[in-house]
Amino acid sequence: MSSIRQVTWTNELGTWGLSAENDTLLTILPPNHRDLDLAAAEGNPVDSFFQTVIDQLESYFAGELQSFDLPYKMRGTPFQVSVWEQLLLIPYGETRTYGELAQQIGNPAASRAVGAANGRNPLSIIVPCHRVIGAGGTLTGYAGGLDCKNFLLQLENAVVEKCELGITN
Repeated sequence: MSSIRQVTWTNELGTWGLSAENDTLLTILPPNHRDLDLAAAEGNPVDSFFQTVIDQLESYFAGELQSFDLPYKMRGTPFQVSVWEQLLLIPYGETRTYGELAQQIGNPAASRAVGAANGRNPLSIIVPCHRVIGAGGTLTGYAGGLDCKNFLLQLENAVVEKCELGITN
């Protein structure tokens, strides 16, 4: 029997909402996300599965983890899933534009649709929608807000810069 469980996790950016079905992650919603319903998740116990998710998120935010090893399920339309699969190909610390993603999925005229699909990504951080920027390098659209997006991009850039300089701490 499957049941969807929800918990919250708080870090320096605010309170995030996590959900899973059995031991498969369904959502990581950033603070301020339009679909974030903290009341449904607050106070729920963090079981061992969610603790593993939280541990990996905390390692990511500490600059110690660049890719996740978690079971997850992308739930969306075929178009949305195709966009989200492209997001997974954007290397840590790099960005792509909505137009570049539209070209990668074989539909160069679909940059607005790519943006809409990006905005519906239910697995923030793991499916790195924050790595998508507007033409010319502008920060546009992030369901958790532009301050959160900027924070995530700066975090990744700092880690990449340390690696390039050979700094291990």
